[in-house]
Formats: sequence, structure tokens, C-alpha cells
Amino acid sequence: MSLHPTLQPYADAWTHSIEAISELLQPLAEAEWNRRTPCPGWSVRDVVSHVIGLDCEMLGDPRPIHTLPRDLFHVTNDHQRYMEIQVDVRRHHTAPEMTSELEYVVIRRNRQLRNESRDPGTKVRGPLGAELTLEESMRRHAFDVWVHEQDLRTALGRPGSLDSPGAHVARDVLLGELPRVVAEDAQAPRSSAVVFDVHGPVEFLRTIRVDIQGRGTLETTPALGPAATLTLDWETYVRLACGRVTPETVADRIKTEGDQDLTTAILRNFTVTQ
Repeated sequence: MSLHPTLQPYADAWTHSIEAISELLQPLAEAEWNRRTPCPGWSVRDVVSHVIGLDCEMLGDPRPIHTLPRDLFHVTNDHQRYMEIQVDVRRHHTAPEMTSELEYVVIRRNRQLRNESRDPGTKVRGPLGAELTLEESMRRHAFDVWVHEQDLRTALGRPGSLDSPGAHVARDVLLGELPRVVAEDAQAPRSSAVVFDVHGPVEFLRTIRVDIQGRGTLETTPALGPAATLTLDWETYVRLACGRVTPETVADRIKTEGDQDLTTAILRNFTVTQ
């Protein structure tokens, strides 16, 4: 395989998640494709359509020419409108049509990955025409597909893969957003520290330090006398960060210590995906 070693973990994570999704879909009756998922406004069929659309874009396929209906109340911004196109064009596809298209796209993506010889720093086109590196594109893609695997598992009552390769990619993606959440969005006091203690299938203890200029940095060393500490399980962390639940609905799964106004502000700004 010609894939650069830096990119291999993201290819492995995608492969694990897409195979898990395929396995989840095989036994589904037609009606189960209409089950609601934690992803606002989306059914099982819609989430699978989105995953297919994501991989089509990684393949460089042209985007569908399609006008969205006006009554999609969960679509409120340009990013969501962009993503909804791939979903809405498949809303009336049957289960066999969906599984066949997914299988074909996976075959094409596997072939693409086998032949991928570009440098990780190569610039590629991302959503809404954004330019990003191949490494970042594959990283975000592995993250997205794993999160949507979790959406499907929740909808179908089939928990699992919380410690899979995709989960570890998700951990790193979400931790990368924490300094902004704490320092900028929640406006943590300057020269303070906030500790996150996460337990479960993926465990970590991280500190966000806010310097005198108000900039946040992620550290692995524990803080003595932090302004606040948040303790929660990995699944709750993911569902909060990805906007699948509100802090109020999972309050019994979160323990907070220290400045309560600060912890409230952090949890209010915890969602980092669109």
C-alpha cells in the first residue's frame, strides 16, 4: 500500500467504522430505516445518505444538482444546507438501493486508498470549497463517519465501538477544540486552569490553561487548584460535544467542581460540530 504512514490511522478508523455501519444495516427491515437518530432532523436513512455523500465527496464525485424543500426546519445555515443536499436526494430510496450504493462507494473508496500516494500536506478541496490538507481531510472524515456510526447505534439500540480506532481519532479532534471552548467561548478567567476528567472506554485527564493574554492551551499535566473540574464518561462527552444531547438532559452524568458559573458556561458552549 502506498498510503503515507501519517494517513494510515485515519484510513484504518474509516475502514472500521464503515464496516460496522454496513453490518448494522444488513438485518434492517424497511421501517427501521425511518427511525429517528440523535442527529437533529435525520433518520437512519438520512444518516446513511450523509455518510455515502461524504465518501462521494472524498472520491471527487460531482455534487448532485438539487433544490431543497422549504420545510426542513432543522436546516438553518449554509453548512447544513450544503450537507443536506446529499441527504435529501436519497430520502425516497429503498433499503436495497441504500445498501447497494453504500457497498459500491466503499469499494471505490478502498481502491482510492490503496492507490493514494499523495503527501499528507497536499491541499485538497473540503466542504463549501474550503481548502485543507489531505491529512486534515482524512482526519475529519474518519471522525465524521465514527460519530455517525454512533448515531446509528443509538437509534438501533446497538451500542459499541466506543473504543474503536475512530473513537481515538474523535478524542483527538474534540480535545483540539477544548482550548477555544474554555478560553474564548466560556471566557474562563485569565491565568486559570480547567480540568477535564473523562472515564470509560476512552479515558483521559486533560488541563486547559488560560494565560494572561486569555489564550487557552491543552496540557496533559494535572493542575493544582483549578478554577473548575468537569468529570464525565466518554460517551456523554462525545454526545455533548457533537450536539446530540443538552447539558440539562445528561446533568446526572456530569460532576462539576469549582466555579459553577464557569462550568455552566463551558457546558453551554461545549458543542463543537455543526
